[in-house]
This record gives sequence, C-alpha cells and structure tokens, in this order.
Amino acid sequence: MVRIAVVGLGKMGLSHYAMINAHSHVKVVAICDAAGYILDVLNKYTGVPVFTDFDRMLQEVELDAVIIATPSSMHVRMVRTVVDRGLHVFCEKPFCLDTVEGDALVQVVHERRLVNQVGYHYRFVASFQEVKRLLDDKAIGEVSHILAEAYGPVVLKPKGSTWRTQRTEGGGCLYDYAAHPINLVNWYMGMPESVGGTVLNKIFSKDTDDEVLGTLFYAGGKSAQISVNWSDESCRKMTTRLTIWGTGGRIYADRQECQVYLRDNNFIPNGYQTGWNVRYTTDLTEPVWFYLRGEEYSAQLDYFIRCIEERNVDHNVNSFSEGMVTDQVIAMMIADADGSPRASGIKPPIAQKKKTGFFFGAR
Repeated sequence: MVRIAVVGLGKMGLSHYAMINAHSHVKVVAICDAAGYILDVLNKYTGVPVFTDFDRMLQEVELDAVIIATPSSMHVRMVRTVVDRGLHVFCEKPFCLDTVEGDALVQVVHERRLVNQVGYHYRFVASFQEVKRLLDDKAIGEVSHILAEAYGPVVLKPKGSTWRTQRTEGGGCLYDYAAHPINLVNWYMGMPESVGGTVLNKIFSKDTDDEVLGTLFYAGGKSAQISVNWSDESCRKMTTRLTIWGTGGRIYADRQECQVYLRDNNFIPNGYQTGWNVRYTTDLTEPVWFYLRGEEYSAQLDYFIRCIEERNVDHNVNSFSEGMVTDQVIAMMIADADGSPRASGIKPPIAQKKKTGFFFGAR
C-alpha cells in the first residue's frame, strides 16, 4: 500500500484527492492546504489527518509519496523539501517557473532514484497516444510541420488578478494553457533548435499574456506553430488539437478522435487503409478504476503508483526531466518575445530516450 499526502486543495488538488483516494493500492494519510475551512470539512467527513503547515506534515506523517497541486511558484520549494526526505513526488504542471531551479531538481531526483512525474495529462489521452504510435511507425513519413492549438474561456473580461494570471505566480496563458500543446509537440518532436515570432499578447489581463503565438524550429526545415488563446468564449472548455503534416499523409487529433489521411505510396499500419481513417478515443481507451473529469487524469495517477511499486525511475513518462524540456521551450519563447539571444541553444538537462505510445488502464 502506497502512503500518499495531497498538498493543495484547489481544483486539481481536490480532483487528485478524489481519484487517488479511490485507488485500491493507495492510502491517503494526510492532506495539506492553507484553507482551514476546507480541511475541517474533509477531516470531519473522511477522518484523514489535515495540516496547514507543510513542513509539520512531513515531520509527523509516515509517507511514501506526495502529490503537489499548489500554485506554480510554490513547486520548487515544496518539491525540494519532499525529495530531500526521500519521497516520490507527483507535481502539477508547469513544473518550474525558473529553469535553473528546475534543472537542479532534475539532477537531485535522478541521483536519489526517486519516481518523479509532472501532471501533463494529455499524454494519457488515447487519441494523442495514437498519434505518438503512428509517428514512431512513420505512418505519415517524415513530419514537416505541426500546428498545435489550445483555446478556452478562462479570462473573458478585465478583472482582478489571481495567482494563475500573474507571471511570477502561475505564469499566465503561456504556462497554464500553452504548456499543454507545447508538451505534446515535445513528445513527438523533441527539443527545438530555436523559436521565433513569439507573441505574448494581453487581451484582458493586466499582469500577463492571454494569447500565445510562436514557431518552434527543428533540424531539416521542420517546424511547429503554437496558437493558444484562453480568452476565447467560443469554446465551452479547454479545446486542444494538433494537425501534423508529413511526406506520407496527415494527422488531425483532439480529445475525441484521431483522423489520419494516408497516401497510397506509404507504409499502412495494421487497422488502417489508404485515404481517410478515424480512430475514436472511446474505442482506443482502456477502462480506469475511477472516472472523474476524464480517464486520463486517473490513468496518469495510476501510472505514478505503478512506477513507485515497480521502482521504475528510468523510463517513467512525464518525468521532471521531460517537464523541464517544456519549461525550457517556454523560456525560449519568453526570451524570443523579449528579444533576448536565449531564444536558441537551450538543451534538455538529461538526454531522453525515445518513448513509444502506451496506455495504462485499470489493474
């Protein structure tokens, strides 16, 4: 039984608590948050020990792992404290707002052989996993260009700031929204050589960006265009989609489906045919033990627990090292928008081995 604490009871923290508390191989032994009222309610109806002091919780409770779902600016200090105690850690995205601090954490968990994971849940969506499998199989030949988009109704009018809309606390649209499609592009294409044409545009927010545009450049003329806007009320909720062009066809994927066009002079994978093909997420997805918000959220937590039980610290998907690649691309885009020379030449902290598509469902 894996003993876990959940830190931070915002939207994601409460979701993580509900899901992981229903996991048959997990016992939630502590919850930590600054809001005493929420803690009192949870303690009254669940009996789980609650804390407002993070360090005290770590001193008084026997733990194997910690889920951190606090505001982004708090990640570095909390993750470092957890790791120093030899505990496995799941940290919500974005991993770190400062790449130097993030790189140091990558080195520490690597040296201490601890399971580490960042909450980029789209890598556990079956349609996006199918894209990864098709690209690894060269189903559309050599990729030439990717269009990665994300739109949603987060900031729709001028209003007071929250931690999410402040660059120093949450990172704004770039870190909170654009990080997801950027992370998927990193999964498919790796680290870009440079970025260009970055626009971090304020629409309603005073302190940070609401719209992100830019291009990632790769060797051989390959590129990926990022188009993200969290002030788009035409979308009922966050909508992320990818369009990928290759020498042998084209792939379009979103949360619901994966559409694939294959040319007749290219390799045709099993189950596919020349021309248009459609694979639905509902058909590609394996069942999970507990459903809340989407099966990908349960699947990523189950994967975290499996990695702990199997001591899988070398190949775990969404590791801190992989999260840092996304953080570094974001840093490159910020530098590009500011006209800084750091918009190219940043390398990942630890070389990553190529990974294939997968889906971990119920036990």
